[in-house]
Amino acid sequence: MDWLFNIHLITGWLPKTMIALTVAGIVMVVVLKSSTGWFKPLLTQLAWGVAGLAVGGLVIWLLSDVFKVFGVSLGWKVMLTIAVGIAVITALAAAAVQSRGARRVMAVITVVLALLTCLLRVDSIYGEYTTLGSVFGHTQFSPLDLSKVHKNTTTVEAWKAEAEKGALPIVPKKGEVHSITIPSSDNRFRPRTANVYLPPAALSDNPPALPVMIVLAGQPGSPDRYFTAGQLGVMLNNYAAKHQGLAPIAVSPDQNGSLTRNTLCADTPEYGNAETYLVSDVTRWVKQHLPVQHTADAWLIGGFSQGGTCATQLGPAYPHIYGHIFSAGGEIEPTVGSHEKTVDEYFDKDEAKFDRHVPIKIIKRHAPSTQTWFSIAGQWDQKSQKNQTAISTAAMDAGMRTTTVISQGTGHDWHTVQNGMLAQIDLFGTQTGLGKTHRNIKGYSKIKVVTANTNQYTD
Repeated sequence: MDWLFNIHLITGWLPKTMIALTVAGIVMVVVLKSSTGWFKPLLTQLAWGVAGLAVGGLVIWLLSDVFKVFGVSLGWKVMLTIAVGIAVITALAAAAVQSRGARRVMAVITVVLALLTCLLRVDSIYGEYTTLGSVFGHTQFSPLDLSKVHKNTTTVEAWKAEAEKGALPIVPKKGEVHSITIPSSDNRFRPRTANVYLPPAALSDNPPALPVMIVLAGQPGSPDRYFTAGQLGVMLNNYAAKHQGLAPIAVSPDQNGSLTRNTLCADTPEYGNAETYLVSDVTRWVKQHLPVQHTADAWLIGGFSQGGTCATQLGPAYPHIYGHIFSAGGEIEPTVGSHEKTVDEYFDKDEAKFDRHVPIKIIKRHAPSTQTWFSIAGQWDQKSQKNQTAISTAAMDAGMRTTTVISQGTGHDWHTVQNGMLAQIDLFGTQTGLGKTHRNIKGYSKIKVVTANTNQYTD
């Protein structure tokens, strides 16, 4: 079954084949003659298609941008794709109703093809599901054998010195991503399997103590999203290839416990101690089992969407653990619908308890700060842009070294995460002594700088 689960949904033969089959089906429906003629039924079907485009486009726009039922705007690319998909399906449905025999059969088949093609196109815009296996929660990463992971016996500086002498030990050319269970100290919170990236240097018998990136996927989502949709392992391997096998260790734990649950990354009576799990259980496990540095200036917490909100809550609240914060498309405050519902269900109707989890208020309470905060929002994600503007103002007022950027041509999606993480990895590597970027923040073609109150990059 692995071959089936490994079929790519965004690139490769499947999306191209689906487009080709859909187009071929539409052509066949047009060419085949209806039992009542050809020209008049075709005009009627086209009229239904235009009506589907107008009504479908209006409805999806209202749901997305007016009533905001999805929490964020779907973005014009997704809305246009869905509207066109509805138009094609409506026209084909009209053809099926008006036709008989082979034309009706072809119209019905093409309706199914058009629906699947539309879904694949929407997925490619978001970048959420990269393989068929990811749709069904099937992980493509093998379990981590901790007996083969050695504790650090050297430093990054010593490793680089050995590299200059050509005396490094033999290590794999690429790092590895594995799955692992990180246990929770609270029986009410049961996390799903986490994922861990180990760079080549960490796979040696004598690894250096490396910096750490704790990354949190969005909701709905799963921990492996950062390594499938986010391509984090690929980016870190590319970084390691340029830095003698050195790269941060990346750990993606589960902050929610299920695909649809939202714990708000807080200790609540609703879902248990998710916050304690992340800042205590995960931190302790990483330090006990992986070759990592233990100081806050070598630890980063980051995330996308709900995960970005979590990172901007926990990072400033625990400056002794995390020295660096990354947020892609984060919210202004944790939410599960309305503000009232969130406070009532998760915080016992206590506004003071809720306030302890609002990023801007956390930042102000812990000011002054020496942390760094890197935030990115998609060009078509206006809500996230407003959120990052408000939070970056508070972060700069608190003394944080902040960088806020816009991802060009993307929305609230994993392409935005990839564009931001590429720059963040370089920056984090510079900050933790792994290597210099040799690139200014303005040198990344897919991002536009909004604010950067410190020269954290080297030219």
